[in-house]
Amino acid sequence: MTLKNTYRLYLLVLVFFTLFSFQGVSQEHNYIFLADALDEISERHKVFFTYNPIVIKSDKVDITPFEKLSLEQSISLLKKLTPYELEYLGNNYYVVFKPKKSSYYNRYSTNVVSGNNTISRDSLNSNFENEKRIIRGVVLDPFYQPIRKANVIENNTQNGTITRNDGSFELEMVSNDNSLTISHIGFTSERVLSVENFNTVILKSGVQLDEVFIVGSRNSKRQKIDSPVSTEVIDVQNVVRKTDLLEVNQLIQTEIPSFNATKQSGSDGADHIIPATYRGLGPDQTLVLINGKRRHQTSLINLYGTRGRGNSGTDLNTIPTSAIKRIEVLKDGASAQYGSDAIAGVINIVLKDNPNTTNINSTFGFYNAANNEDDSRKGIDGLTFKTDVNYGGKIGENGFINLSAEFLTKGHTFRQGTNIRENYGDAAVTSSSLFFNSELPISESINAYTNGGYNFKNTRAYAFTRPFDSERNVVSIYPDGFNPVITSNISDKSLTIGFKGKFKGWNVDFSNSYGDNYFHYFIKETLNATLLENSPSEFDAGGHSLNQNTTNIDLSKQFSGILNGLHVALGLENKIENYRIFAGEEESYLSYDINGLPVTNTTPINLIPTLNGVIRPGGSQGFPGYAPSNEVDRARTSFSFYLDTEIDITKKWILATAIRYENYSDFGNSINTKIASNYKITPKSNLRFSFSTGFRAPSLAQIYYNLKFTNYIDNVPMESFLIANNDPITRQFGIQRLKEEKAVNYSLGFNYRITKNINLSIDAYHIYIKDRIILSGNFDATLLNTDAENVQFFANGVNTSTYGTDFRFSWLKNWNDAKFNLSLTGNVNTMNITRIHNKDLDAETFFGIRERFFLKASAPNHKIIFNSIISKGKFSWSNTITRFSSLELIDWQILNPISEFNNSSEERFEAAIDKYDAKYTLDSHISYKLNKNFSFQFGANNLFNTYPTVQGENTDSGGLWDAVQMGSNGAFYYSKVLANF
Repeated sequence: MTLKNTYRLYLLVLVFFTLFSFQGVSQEHNYIFLADALDEISERHKVFFTYNPIVIKSDKVDITPFEKLSLEQSISLLKKLTPYELEYLGNNYYVVFKPKKSSYYNRYSTNVVSGNNTISRDSLNSNFENEKRIIRGVVLDPFYQPIRKANVIENNTQNGTITRNDGSFELEMVSNDNSLTISHIGFTSERVLSVENFNTVILKSGVQLDEVFIVGSRNSKRQKIDSPVSTEVIDVQNVVRKTDLLEVNQLIQTEIPSFNATKQSGSDGADHIIPATYRGLGPDQTLVLINGKRRHQTSLINLYGTRGRGNSGTDLNTIPTSAIKRIEVLKDGASAQYGSDAIAGVINIVLKDNPNTTNINSTFGFYNAANNEDDSRKGIDGLTFKTDVNYGGKIGENGFINLSAEFLTKGHTFRQGTNIRENYGDAAVTSSSLFFNSELPISESINAYTNGGYNFKNTRAYAFTRPFDSERNVVSIYPDGFNPVITSNISDKSLTIGFKGKFKGWNVDFSNSYGDNYFHYFIKETLNATLLENSPSEFDAGGHSLNQNTTNIDLSKQFSGILNGLHVALGLENKIENYRIFAGEEESYLSYDINGLPVTNTTPINLIPTLNGVIRPGGSQGFPGYAPSNEVDRARTSFSFYLDTEIDITKKWILATAIRYENYSDFGNSINTKIASNYKITPKSNLRFSFSTGFRAPSLAQIYYNLKFTNYIDNVPMESFLIANNDPITRQFGIQRLKEEKAVNYSLGFNYRITKNINLSIDAYHIYIKDRIILSGNFDATLLNTDAENVQFFANGVNTSTYGTDFRFSWLKNWNDAKFNLSLTGNVNTMNITRIHNKDLDAETFFGIRERFFLKASAPNHKIIFNSIISKGKFSWSNTITRFSSLELIDWQILNPISEFNNSSEERFEAAIDKYDAKYTLDSHISYKLNKNFSFQFGANNLFNTYPTVQGENTDSGGLWDAVQMGSNGAFYYSKVLANF
């Protein structure tokens, strides 16, 4: 670590302790909710409090005097500061109640002396002793997972309690004749008429309207409906009933219409790591968090015709779905809160924390391959098998560890090919994942936590066809030509370690997160044409890696005495990134003469291998290896400070502000701000608004990536050179050093809870981005000192303006043991390119019409999802209709001579447009709960085998379709077995 980085880390710690030192002097009182105060006293003295949360929900108490008191002193002070009585029930349990004439609790003597294990009472009436009854139980969700902090209320009384972390509860009944009501946000309340000594209560899932979430608000008491910004919470256990749930990308895509993860074909690395976009922006313009901590990106940069061309994103599919509890989506710019990359929004993946559970799922599926013209490939393909295990166990009394393991294998899919892409379809993938999440108390006020995981993928994708008579083929090796195979070994690992707790009334969180992505290419069933018949058929082509280390100190505190409550959060972050490109073996990138010696500038032309007068290209066909001249090992650091506040000005009006300063070692400073507000128009309706500025730092890959490769332009292979931004050649074209992308984000939303089970929300947004980084078109390189025909580079090339609207309508209806859940969600989106920064360069070459259409296609005009779920007893049936909007792309014909189109530019343009019509797909899933522990599910995605509109062979992919959001594989059928213990 450099001296500068070490200094920054010391500065973090110094500021951390300085803040604590001063705050202790300035704040004399710390009023918090009584329920929270009871939680703190409970943790400090290892006792339990039972109470009716409805009765005490608005009461507050100054927690400061309790910090150094004994349990007996704390109980005594609570009686003085609050209007409640506290009585000892034995076994470290206390009941909190409001005194009432003739109440059950007044039968106790008021002369109580408490201790950890003993208590003395006045003698009780013998008849009353006979009536006294303590009942116990556990509250579970439909998947038999414990529900924490569920309300357990004895009807006709003020007596009640809440469930512990494991869902268990104990309650001393006032009367044996009373029933219980069990309730929790997001579930249908359950009334227990016949109360047993031990009760197992299963709450049915309802429409989750009031989730407490992490992302978007650092106020842990803030509920989703009251958030100043638009959010969505995806409960994985609810989604499992309406999807095959193979990968995280697929999971989010079924729930968030503005999220698109488009599978690629013929796009090199993007075939192996699927780029995902949100609101039509780049894959690297949405920040991904794990349990609220920044997740690292991949080392891959997307090229060619992929979505997110020229961007690097986060590979969400490295996280096993079995490890995920819920996914929180902040649908608003948040750079002022979270830093770089949060221009479009934030996706926070919350890991499972269940301590007593074991889940095992196994899925088998396949695609309908009837679309193929080749009879040998009709039937089924893309055989898919996935199995995952999730285990949760306790560590000590209050700690837990949750472990997940997943294995996934997917075969190739083959669809109608073309002359230049005989093998068109999805890559084959074998993936193994391990993930864990754990938390352990290490003192009365501090918890240690850690999470992380490892994912390894072995992938196999087909490149463009090399014909038998091509200078890229050696007939003695491949008499009929060949289809190179690009395989890869991709590993992804992460580890977060942190400590959180309370210090002088502040919530403190100190953490360090490390992530690493490693991508290694191996090219198979190929050759180096310059080695002729001596060429190997497999090559190590090298690869790239990216690692990131992030250290955070986060502080937050609720000040109850300011208006209706002020929440303050502030923190520091230090981030270190390192990007590498490493070379492959020599034969993967060199050209050789006819004697097998490497070609140099002095090699005579007559010694260079040719075919029919055309010079044979060197390197491995399909993907050339990285050479030593491509190697990169670069690092940078960034340091940031943020301040985030939320104030409840009135009970109806919430105002939130944030500011963040960030300094990068390679491009300088950035300051971003945000203001957001939520106003409760009526008890059932809210209006929210936000304005923010944002930024995204250029990735290290965008600055330093470089490679010579074969690019197929209108079916003609050409040698291209993608030049690093810091290369002097880019300066010859007038391209300056990359700087950050800057954004302005506006949003306006409305939420209306029509009834308890009907909810409507609408959110409009505008995102303006200046200096977006793009990959340029191909410039003529014949006059440069390079053996490539074309050169490309990254540049701050365009400004864009994106407008859109998200909407959601949900309705839940219950009939006895039956339930009908209906939801309609959608996104309408449009992107405009407002300026192209081509300077003195030819605009059409720098970022031509073809590139412009590709960028705009990242933001489909709309996607609408209509879902219904019918549940009755052990049976559930889900149906989802998705409408994918129409789309237009420009193919390679736009570069053909105008003479081929009657000298009409209009005719050429019309011929080059690939029009994809709007399409509907139907997903249908049926599940049946065999018993308490086992369920069975089967279904189909795209049940009626719908395909995108067929195009010609001039597409960027070389197949009959480009990469569009609905995919080109057709129907997928599957069955799944789920076991819960």
